[in-house]
Amino acid sequence: MNETILVTGGAGYVGSHAAKALAAAGFLPVTLDDLSRGHRDAVRWGPLETVSLLDTSAVTQVLARHRPAAVMHFAALAYVGESVVDPAPYWRVNVGGSLSLLEAMRATGVSALVFSSTCATFGLPEQLPIAADAPQRPINPYGATKLAVERMLADCEVAYGIRSVALRYFNAAGADPEGEIGEDHDPETHLIPLAIASALGTGPQLTINGDDWPTPDGTCVRDYIHVTDLADAHVRALRHLLAGGASARVNLGTGQGTSIREILSAVEQATGRPVPYQMGPRRPGDPPVLVADPTAAREVLGWQPVHSAAIVPTAVAWARRPR
Repeated sequence: MNETILVTGGAGYVGSHAAKALAAAGFLPVTLDDLSRGHRDAVRWGPLETVSLLDTSAVTQVLARHRPAAVMHFAALAYVGESVVDPAPYWRVNVGGSLSLLEAMRATGVSALVFSSTCATFGLPEQLPIAADAPQRPINPYGATKLAVERMLADCEVAYGIRSVALRYFNAAGADPEGEIGEDHDPETHLIPLAIASALGTGPQLTINGDDWPTPDGTCVRDYIHVTDLADAHVRALRHLLAGGASARVNLGTGQGTSIREILSAVEQATGRPVPYQMGPRRPGDPPVLVADPTAAREVLGWQPVHSAAIVPTAVAWARRPR
C-alpha cells in the first residue's frame, strides 16, 4: 500500500500536528507549504515542498513526483476579521488554491481528500448544538470561502470521482503533549494563547469582547477542541477514504461549551497567575454560543475527543518553552 500522504499547509498549526499523527500512524507526510504563514521548523516528519498552491503546474509536479495515496488539505487563510477587511486574498487562496489542487489531483489520478473546513460555514446557528446537516449560512468571507470549497468538492466527486471528508472544526486549541509543536500565529487572535501571554507578561492585557451576552456568565461560549484530537480525526478520515468509504461532512467538537471567563479561570490555575483583562464592546457578528454536535464524527469515523482536559496545560507548557 502507498503510505505517502500530501499535506497542504503542513507547516501550520493544525497541519503540523496532523503530519505528526500521520507519521505515528505509519504514513509518510509530504508537506506542501509556501511558508507565507507556516513555519519551516514545524515540518519534522517528512519532506517539505515549498510551493504555492496557486501554481497548478508546480502542485501537479509535486503530486506526480511523490504519488500520494491521498491529500490532507489545510492550506488556507484563516482570520475571520482579516477576511472581512480584505476578502480578495481569501477567495484567491482558499477557493482558487483548492481549485488548483483539485485540478492537479485530477491530472495525476489522486482521488481522496481530507478537507480542513470550519464551523464558520454555519454562521449564526438556529439550533444548538450544531449538527452536521444544519443550514450553512456563513456571515463572513472566511466561512463563505470554506463553504464554497465544500460545494466544489461535491461537484468534483460527481464529475471526477474525487471522494472527500470535510472536517468542520470548532475552536482548535492546545499544543502537542510532547512539546514538539504548538500554536504560533502572527498575529495571534485566539483566546487561549492571548490569555496565557497576558498572564505570563509576554503579551498585552487581554480584551474581552462583551460581558452582556445571553450566556450564564455574560461572556461568549465556544466549543474548544484539542489540536491532537483534531489530528486524530484527520487520520481517521484518511483511513475511512483509503478503505473505500463514502464522502462525508462532519463537525469536530466536544459537544460542550466553555465561556471566556471559564477559560480565564483555567489559565490562571495552570499558570498560577492572574490574567489581566479589560472589557471591550461586542464584536459584530459574534454568535453568543457555538457548540458542535459531533455525532456524525463518532458514527462515521469512530472518533471522540480524549485530550480536552489538556488544552490549557499543554498551551501553557508550549508558551513557557525555552526559546
